Amino acid sequence: MKNGEYREESRRFYRQITRLVLPIVVQNLLSAAVSSADVIMLNYVGQSSISAVSLAAQYSSILFMIYYGLGTGATMLCAQYYGKGDMRAIQAVEGIGLRFSLALSAVFAAAVLLCPELLMRLFTNDPELIGIGAVYLRWMSICYLCWGVTEVYLAVLRSIGQVMVSTVLNAVAFFLNIILNAVFIFGLFGAPKLGAAGVAIATSVSRLAELAGCLVVSARNRQIKLDIRYLFIRNRMLLADFVKLSLPALANDAIWGTAFSMYSVILGHMGSDAVAANSFVTVVRNFGTILCFGFASAGGILLGNVIGENKMEQARRDAGRLMKLTVASGALGGLVILGVTPLVMKYADLSQQALGYLRVMLLINTYYVMGAAVNTTLIAGVFRAGGDSRFGLICDSVAMWCYAVPLGFAAAFLFRLPVTWVYFLLCTDEFIKWPAVIRHYVSGKWLKNITRDGLFEA
Repeated sequence: MKNGEYREESRRFYRQITRLVLPIVVQNLLSAAVSSADVIMLNYVGQSSISAVSLAAQYSSILFMIYYGLGTGATMLCAQYYGKGDMRAIQAVEGIGLRFSLALSAVFAAAVLLCPELLMRLFTNDPELIGIGAVYLRWMSICYLCWGVTEVYLAVLRSIGQVMVSTVLNAVAFFLNIILNAVFIFGLFGAPKLGAAGVAIATSVSRLAELAGCLVVSARNRQIKLDIRYLFIRNRMLLADFVKLSLPALANDAIWGTAFSMYSVILGHMGSDAVAANSFVTVVRNFGTILCFGFASAGGILLGNVIGENKMEQARRDAGRLMKLTVASGALGGLVILGVTPLVMKYADLSQQALGYLRVMLLINTYYVMGAAVNTTLIAGVFRAGGDSRFGLICDSVAMWCYAVPLGFAAAFLFRLPVTWVYFLLCTDEFIKWPAVIRHYVSGKWLKNITRDGLFEA
């Protein structure tokens, strides 16, 4: 390729990824802002409420990872079929994703309605935290039922470049959530003071509003609708491809999310101070990784479109450009966390012990975000764009369940190390993956066109 052509290709890539990444970053920023608003408002209710909601919200994190896995599987196929120009295949993939998500939503909603206390006991043995968390979980059942539908539909829209839709709907849900949080937590406008339960009610109502917004968007969208008829489009080859690609992605994200929840289990059994400090750290880290994860999502969409057009060498070059952006955004994320640490330490209403934990945990995350940025971009962005979802499943299973989780339990309960040392050891998980992840990227084995011809021929 000539220098002039290469420069033009680079400019085109950076223009396209900027157009995609900005709405995604705004969307991720709003999601992180909702979590931070919950913690800030509950800060005025009490440390027990913060800790209970932080633990109960781990189920939302697990479910989100499952939805993200389904959405990723749909995106992997839809992005390439969009590059190919096959809209019928995209509709069929949406229907397959919705069938899976609705089934999982029903299971989670039933579980939190019928046995929330049992679910809370998996994270803590503190009766007060169990009681607060159980009430929170019951109200979240409504949220779970709506969430599965919106996540799949918005993932399909993002895969065909319609990223502003999810950004606008997330903005509406965010502002509604913040307003209702204030109303139900503090009892504004004559509403009862519900504390932690108010957070769950606000979240569920905002998810209902987001689902209603999806229906409005669907009615006006000429390409992809939220149509119940898509549930009944049958195509064995697409179903097989979806299962082959999406289930490893789903299992990967579920395993990653569950392992991360096990970190909370470990810290949860080391005292409420450790839990409270970790809840603040999670919020701050989410802000620090917003740009990195935005590049991973946007880059995966762009690479999928290019691979669907069968432009393999361009996809390889674009992946290199994406990695440069990822390293820069990871460094910036670390600086963001370092910059806000004094502010967090000043306003966090925690015990002195919890504040001590918080300071060290935040410093650890100033470099931890770089590990997360590189791995997320490669595993969830680059590799999946090329139809490779199995590598991430194997890599995360080994690194987290064979290394990080056993190490954390041993450090906490066998060797009885201090909380900050346990947290430090847990945060080595991302860097353990680097050698295998980078080697797989350099090999180019992830680069595949996964589309098929003649899917709906009689």
